[in-house]
This record gives sequence, C-alpha cells and structure tokens, in this order.
Amino acid sequence: MIKGLQYYIKQTTLIGVLICTLSSCSSDDDDEDLGNWIDRSVFDGSARSGISGFTIGNTGYMGTGYDGDDYLSSFWSYDIDGDYWSQKADFPGSARNAAVGFEIDGIGYIGSGYDGLNELADFYAYNPGSNSWTEIAPFPSTARRSAVAFGINGQGYFGTGYDGDNDRKDFWKYDPSTDTWSELVGFGGDKRRSATTFTIGDNVYLGTGVSNGIYLDDFWVFDSNTESWTAKLDLDEEDDYSIIRSNAVAFTLNGYGYIACGTVGGTLSTIWQYDQSDDTWEAKTSFEGTSRQDPIAFSNGTQAFIGLGRTSTLYLDDLYEFYPFDEYDDED
Repeated sequence: MIKGLQYYIKQTTLIGVLICTLSSCSSDDDDEDLGNWIDRSVFDGSARSGISGFTIGNTGYMGTGYDGDDYLSSFWSYDIDGDYWSQKADFPGSARNAAVGFEIDGIGYIGSGYDGLNELADFYAYNPGSNSWTEIAPFPSTARRSAVAFGINGQGYFGTGYDGDNDRKDFWKYDPSTDTWSELVGFGGDKRRSATTFTIGDNVYLGTGVSNGIYLDDFWVFDSNTESWTAKLDLDEEDDYSIIRSNAVAFTLNGYGYIACGTVGGTLSTIWQYDQSDDTWEAKTSFEGTSRQDPIAFSNGTQAFIGLGRTSTLYLDDLYEFYPFDEYDDED
C-alpha cells in the first residue's frame, strides 16, 4: 500500500509539472503587462526634445524644440498610413522649446514656450491645406513655458506653466471665431509646470507635473460642456502606482487614456493606461526605446506613437507605435 501510494504521488506530481510546462503557466506569466511596441520611421529632422505638435486626421504635425545647441523652428508632418515624414513650412515665430500645441476643427495651433532668453506669449495657427501659418491674438496674461493646452468643442484651452518666476495654475479659453482669449475659473489643483493632458469624449484629464521641486500627485477632469473641474483619485492612490512624474506625454487610444515616459529623479519608460469608467490605472509594457523625457506623442484615436525627446544630454530621433492589448514581442 505504501509503495502504491508513493507511486501515485510521484505520478500525480509529474503530471502536474507536465501540464504546467505545456501550458507555460507561472505566476510571472500571469503578472506580465500587455502592450507591444513597433519601431517606425526615424524622424527626418534633427534629434530634439521639448517639441510641440498636434494631430489632424491621419497626420501628426510637430516642430520647434531644442537639440542641445540650438532652439528650433523647423516643422514636420508624419503620415500615419504611409509611415513617412515630410518637412513643412517653418514655424514663423522665434525658435523655441517647451511650447504648447493643440487642434481646433482641422487647424493646428502652437504658442508660448521659451527661446533661451525669455518666456513667450505669441501664438500661431497652421493651415495644413495651404501649408501656411497665421499669427493670432497673443496670450493676454503672463508669458510662460511648459504649460498645457488642448482643443475641444471648437475652443482652445491653455493654462498652468512657468512664467520665469513662478509656477502657474490659471486657465484661459481661446475662441477662434473671434480671435479672443478669456479667463476661466474653477481649477482647484496645484500650481505646476510640465504637466500633461489627454481627452476622452467630452472630458479632458490633467495630471503630473512639478512645483517647487515637488512632483505632484493630484489628478483632475475638465468637463468641456460645463467648463468645470473635478478631482479624481490621486496618482499615488495605490501602493503599486508609479504614475507621478513630470515632462511626460499623454494620449488617447481606443477610449483609454495613457501617460508615458517623463522624469522623476531620472528618465522613465513606464506607461500607464487609464479607464475613465472606474477611475483606475493599469500598467502596460514599458516603452521599448530608451527611457526619456520631453518626447512627443500623437494619436488619431486608433493608433498612437511616441518618439524623440532626450535622456540626459542625448537627444533622440526615433519613433515607436504602441499596441496596448498585444503581447510584447521583442523580435518585431
């Protein structure tokens, strides 16, 4: 009986091992993050960080920035369908980095920033049909860099940033039909610079950034219909969250929001997915390229890309496409 029992135990253990091996089961596999990265066409211009841009249809537009020696005014487009770059008309304002970019009804806008000497308040509109720029009304309040901006429901919104002396938390609305700016009230978050935003439906989410040397953990949603702000769960609500950072990028893809890369004591490659239905975050496979801050991100809603930026003194010109629900494959 004892020998029979021993034989049964050995056979049962062996079968369990074989099943586990054949099905590749392990606790590590269960914990693997989803998300895959595909290397796309390298940027045709000079490597740079602090770029500004916007997406119109299936084309990402981006330009300005800093290459480690010079502030830049060159401007480029990336064709999402064809995976190629084209140089466009140079940005007409002074060369700069840390500006903002946004889109309203098929027109792109870039403004504010830093030219190496001063913070800036000028703004320009880009028409992709004519490949031309038009100067619009300058921002009427304090010139600044490292602000955030977004376009939604036919209006542009601009706020936060650093004015050369202080971090800011004010928000303003730009109306392209009248070429005027008006100040909004109601944002209860901290002052900040180098924050980021993403848009899901009629809502715009704002988080990250730094103020007085402190990385911020508050997270907010802006309802574009009521122009009101509401606090969401902090970015460190759970012990395993590591979303806090500055100089990151954010984008929307298939109804989810994403925050990626940036810096907090060093450059990051982590990326987090936000589900607005239950105000929760999920880690995805980290960005495949070099960790970086001040990159560019753009999305047409169903495809998303991250590229350029810098790590320490190395300026980058690569570009990757992100597939958040695919298994990671380091061979592609």
